[in-house]
Amino acid sequence: MSTRILTGITTTGTPHLGNYAGAIRPAIVASRAADADSFYFLADYHALIKCDEPARIQRSRLEIAATWLALGLDVDKATFYRQSDIPEIPELCWLLTCVAGKGLLNRAHAYKASVDKNVEQGEDPDAGITMGLFSYPVLMAADILMFNAHKVPVGRDQIQHVEMARDIGQRFNHLFGNGKELFTLPEAVIEEEVATLPGLDGRKMSKSYDNTIPLFGTAKQLKDAIARIVTDSKLPGEPKDAEGSHLFTLYQAFASQAQQAEFRAELEGGLAWGEAKSRLFQLLDAELGEARERYNALIAKPADLEDILLAGAAKARRTATPFLGELREAVGLRSFREQVQVVGGEKKKAAKTARFVSFRDEDGSFRFRLLDASGEQLLLSKPFADGKAAGQASKRLQSGEALDVREQGEAFALWLDGELIGESPAFADADAREAGVARLREALAPQE
Repeated sequence: MSTRILTGITTTGTPHLGNYAGAIRPAIVASRAADADSFYFLADYHALIKCDEPARIQRSRLEIAATWLALGLDVDKATFYRQSDIPEIPELCWLLTCVAGKGLLNRAHAYKASVDKNVEQGEDPDAGITMGLFSYPVLMAADILMFNAHKVPVGRDQIQHVEMARDIGQRFNHLFGNGKELFTLPEAVIEEEVATLPGLDGRKMSKSYDNTIPLFGTAKQLKDAIARIVTDSKLPGEPKDAEGSHLFTLYQAFASQAQQAEFRAELEGGLAWGEAKSRLFQLLDAELGEARERYNALIAKPADLEDILLAGAAKARRTATPFLGELREAVGLRSFREQVQVVGGEKKKAAKTARFVSFRDEDGSFRFRLLDASGEQLLLSKPFADGKAAGQASKRLQSGEALDVREQGEAFALWLDGELIGESPAFADADAREAGVARLREALAPQE
């Protein structure tokens, strides 16, 4: 069984060397595992909470997408998409907002920190706080729960958000699951071994400290940044303390064990800092040179990036669209064909029966599914050009006319007027297929 892993990348800046070592490189390596089903997305809705500069967000989306692809993310294996290209996510966010407790959101770290800061400055507690910031954990829950992720790699400051997603998903399951676990409850994964790189001044490499090393700048920009790394005042020939050197820590993150041992010995033997920085430049340039060329080629062709991301969105929506249809059904946003019995003057919900679920596909066409009373799919329709045609087809299937069901390997197909209307999923064997046909006929039999 595969493990679904989901990671979001907020699009508010340009990736730097610390992002690569700490998040991008390990995520790409993890996506290559045989049992991994990886979903990686550009969290551009989240970016709107933090940034009100449209040009910066647009540029960041481009740079981050190009970075992941240039560094080797295989989009045939992983699902790579922009959050804003999945309309099901904001709709799910609203469904989850309607079950998320305000008290739960009051405890979110980012919101509490903003309130505390306002109070310290004598401001109104909610001054400058948007609903985007306040409900950020619900949007993050929608990102995770939409694809029923099993594991969510996060930093320690994000653990609370994954726990909130669990709480919200559990609440939704309780209210609307009717005994079924609609949402998989995610697990936060803290990668203790992931490198946290020092910046030019020795503090954690971060844009907020302005101490970053560019990931895909020119070779000259890379060399100039490395030249600014702070070192001690020991002269050439004097032994250097490798363990206490930020430069050595950076070297370690990209070197083999043999390279690390050799570099350590040279430092302790008196290697000059200038030469040590040159060695670091050579190492990083060799590591990033080919990827830099791919990155520049991608940046130069944004239309190609757009096509890749839209293909990733279409792939993601093949999961999101039918699942949202199931969730809409669960909360009561159902077709009016759902019957209500009237017994003794009192309305009672009918016993669960087979039902049609209509949805719009990623290419804009309209389709429907026929689910049996237990929620198992019996039939997936062909694409229709408009919703009216899809509705007319499903109505005819319920009219009681003779069904033209044809075997199709381990599946079956349903025809109307000599035209294929829909197909079943593949069954385990012929007996299971025949049982499926029987359930189909029962589901479409005229109601007494």
